[in-house]
Amino acid sequence: MRKLIVSLLVLSFSTVVFSQHKLAYKLYNAKGKQVSYKKMIKVMSQSNVVLFGEHHNNPIVHWLQFEATKDLSKRSELILGAEMFEADNQIQLNKYLAEEIDQNEFDTVARLWSNYTTDYKPLVDFAKKNNMKFIASNIPRRFASKVFRGGFESLESLSVEEKSWLAPLPIKYDATLPGYVKMKAMMGGHGGDNLPKAQAVKDATMGYFILKNREAGKLFMHYNGSYHSDNYEGIHWYLKQSEPNLKVVTVSVVEQDVVKKFNPEEKLKADFIIVVPSTMTKTY
Repeated sequence: MRKLIVSLLVLSFSTVVFSQHKLAYKLYNAKGKQVSYKKMIKVMSQSNVVLFGEHHNNPIVHWLQFEATKDLSKRSELILGAEMFEADNQIQLNKYLAEEIDQNEFDTVARLWSNYTTDYKPLVDFAKKNNMKFIASNIPRRFASKVFRGGFESLESLSVEEKSWLAPLPIKYDATLPGYVKMKAMMGGHGGDNLPKAQAVKDATMGYFILKNREAGKLFMHYNGSYHSDNYEGIHWYLKQSEPNLKVVTVSVVEQDVVKKFNPEEKLKADFIIVVPSTMTKTY
């Protein structure tokens, strides 16, 4: 009888402890079924390109990006690339990777994001330590601003050197893609047709530099805001337009009050969907 009482007490205590456990994230596949981190890494390792979408200010996703990069490097040779670095800063990024300039000088000559130190420096330093290429894949923001003000036509006036920092002109564009339609609608028409075009020129440029710098037998790991690859649009669309048979794995992020229950409306958003608590603290 005493053993039974003890067992019941232990079971009761375990249940209480378990119920109080806080989950930092849950992983789901495109169908909304829970999957393991190990499964995600296996699928990624069998691809040509990973578009690891993020919420720029979510620390859990940044941690998962770093851990996934580290674990994938044990399975595949990697090339890294990111939206957070603009193509005209590639020379400075290369110099930092080659230890020709230190962090202070890199901070001075490159347009680093405000959360670079906490969220992206670990990835860049991982590349430096392991002699990996790191590609600055994004269009210089001033050129995206030109598109917002004057459409794709405004890019024609750029110099030859400036044009080398973006996807080749003319920019292929499908205004009917749901993501671009939604973007225009969410802004109430502000910016007109040029708002989604400014987004598209970023997507096209990132896709272009991924393809330009990828190498046979290596996995290209790209970090970008999830909205640049959600629903297999954006960068993913541009990659597939150029190379239909390319094996691309996408990751997205969803914030929910309860991470244990997947919102069915988020199905097919990406191959892997990271659900994080809506109360998760932010990085800036």
